[in-house]
Amino acid sequence: MASILPPLRLALNLPAPPNGPPDSYWRSLYFFNGYRFIVALLLLAVTAVFGNTLSFGSLDFELFVYVSAGYVMFSVLCFLAIAWRWHFHLQLSLQVGADIVFIVVLMFASGGISSGLGLLLLSGLAAAGLISRGRWTLFYAALASIAVLLEHTVQVLFHFGVTTQYVQAGLLSIGYFTTAWVAHTLAKYLVATEQLAAQREIDLASMAEVSQHVIQDMQDGVLVVDEHGVIRQHNARAEEMLGPLRRELNLKGYAPALAQRFEEWHKNPATGFGPMSTVVLNNKVSARFVPVGRSRKVGAVIFLEDLSRVQAQARQMKLVALGRLTANIAHEIRNPLSAISHATELLQEEPVLNDTVARLLTIIHDNARRLDRMVNDVLKLNRGERAHREVFKLGVYLRTFAEQFCQIEKVAQTIIGLELSADPEVSFDHSHLDQVMWNLCRNALRHCRREDASIRIAVSVISNGNIVKLDVVDDGLGVPPALRNQLFEPFFTTVSSGTGLGLYIARGVCEANDATLDYVETRTGTQFTILCRGAGSL
Repeated sequence: MASILPPLRLALNLPAPPNGPPDSYWRSLYFFNGYRFIVALLLLAVTAVFGNTLSFGSLDFELFVYVSAGYVMFSVLCFLAIAWRWHFHLQLSLQVGADIVFIVVLMFASGGISSGLGLLLLSGLAAAGLISRGRWTLFYAALASIAVLLEHTVQVLFHFGVTTQYVQAGLLSIGYFTTAWVAHTLAKYLVATEQLAAQREIDLASMAEVSQHVIQDMQDGVLVVDEHGVIRQHNARAEEMLGPLRRELNLKGYAPALAQRFEEWHKNPATGFGPMSTVVLNNKVSARFVPVGRSRKVGAVIFLEDLSRVQAQARQMKLVALGRLTANIAHEIRNPLSAISHATELLQEEPVLNDTVARLLTIIHDNARRLDRMVNDVLKLNRGERAHREVFKLGVYLRTFAEQFCQIEKVAQTIIGLELSADPEVSFDHSHLDQVMWNLCRNALRHCRREDASIRIAVSVISNGNIVKLDVVDDGLGVPPALRNQLFEPFFTTVSSGTGLGLYIARGVCEANDATLDYVETRTGTQFTILCRGAGSL
């Protein structure tokens, strides 16, 4: 019935209502007038069916019929006025006043207070108090009391009314005031409840918006699924981990391995899972299930955690502890190591040395240099050099580097093959790129076959020239699968003469230049790829 008012306004071609009380007020007034219409119609129907055989209209039957008919017509007119939405509080006051007039006249036509029609005003006063939220309620009760007392006075003066019935009129008036006061009190509570509900609605909307922002900015992926496995909500991080997601997609069609674990978790409350790194996204993601509410039957919030980020944090914590220790040790070793190297060089300059002494001095000198290199690597690891980037042609740099590398390592220049599909400009610290390329090419030289183009350096451009891809590939046996996840770990090495810091430092140097260094799986050999910024992306 609440939807009747707008069509009624359209049918009557009425203008849009001005700003005023909310729709709930008008709906209440509409229902109140519906109650008035039913009461008036019943009174008219009773007179039509039973005539003057009842107490209704016992004093003046014609007056009772005319007033009942007028009451019905008034109710119909009130429907039109409500549809117009014209002056809510004025309409309410006029309707309550009209109720008092019509019912008191009907009381008079039915013989006065003994007819019982005065009780109809109790429900009207209660409804008026609730609709107006307590405004004018006691005033309406006062009008009703005065009208009833005046009606009985007229009965006493002109129609032989009984004066003792003033007590009944007084009690009825007390009932009016009591009803009005109760309605007023309930209306106050209703207003307070409405204000509290409105404030709670604002708070909930604010909390929902804040929660949405928090979920979207979380480092972990979040999936909210119902008991049927349908994804109801997710954040952008989840799409980065698992791929693009369509709305209302089933978890089974989106991430089958994750859906299988969710089914096991959903059906068996005793199920507990560890990290799901062996199930989801090739050892890169772990999942944690949290029930929605107190029961698992409702659904779950699935938190997806990037294991690479966790590993990076663990590695960073380990390096902080190692850095303090290694820095102190390196400084302590450097001084005696310099003294050993210097003394060895002085002994090698002595004119009279047999072959055995010379060989032993050479061993001492070579190992001292190795220790010095290890100390320098440790200090670089702890220091974390800053990048001073510059723009230069990558092709020119690589040709010069290849020539210098072959000369210093004393290998044929044909061992390095340059594949330049483009000659882009890159933004990189020149000395840092030297450090990275020397490390990668020395590792490649150590494991390659040392034939023509055993070491390939390939350059290509991606992302419309904004990203430059630099590959260093050798034709060796490659890296065993069991060791690939540890390549960039500090102090990990497969060579007895290595420090295990070369690749780790090389990756850190690349990150300092806003670049990346990664191992790429190939069928044969070993490939490392550097992705750095081109000059066009600056």
